[in-house]
Amino acid sequence: MKTFVLLGAINAFLSVALGAFGAHGLEGKIPGHYLEVWKTGVQYQMFHALGLLAVGLLLGKFPNVGLLTTAGWIMFIGIVLFSGSLYVLSVTQIKPLGMITPFGGVSFLIAWALIGYAAVKAL
Repeated sequence: MKTFVLLGAINAFLSVALGAFGAHGLEGKIPGHYLEVWKTGVQYQMFHALGLLAVGLLLGKFPNVGLLTTAGWIMFIGIVLFSGSLYVLSVTQIKPLGMITPFGGVSFLIAWALIGYAAVKAL
């Protein structure tokens, strides 16, 4: 439980910090298209930071639901792959890095599906 609340809080913090960096530090330094890519990474990181917090809170209430733990780790991996690849793509503009992003998106989908399945099965 504490692990996912902590991971959620760290990722929410990083999302705000990276959003501010993008708005103030990258504006005018990278093309507008890549600034939008950066913003997408920030947005999805924040959404899924909140998802990690939700997983942590659910685990506090339902500690014996292993699917929630799996969902939390997969969601965290999704943040690293999805948002992380978009951040690196934005600053390097190496287009093949964009091939990593869908793996993060699939991780997000799997994590949310597992949370839904856990709700139906055990909650």
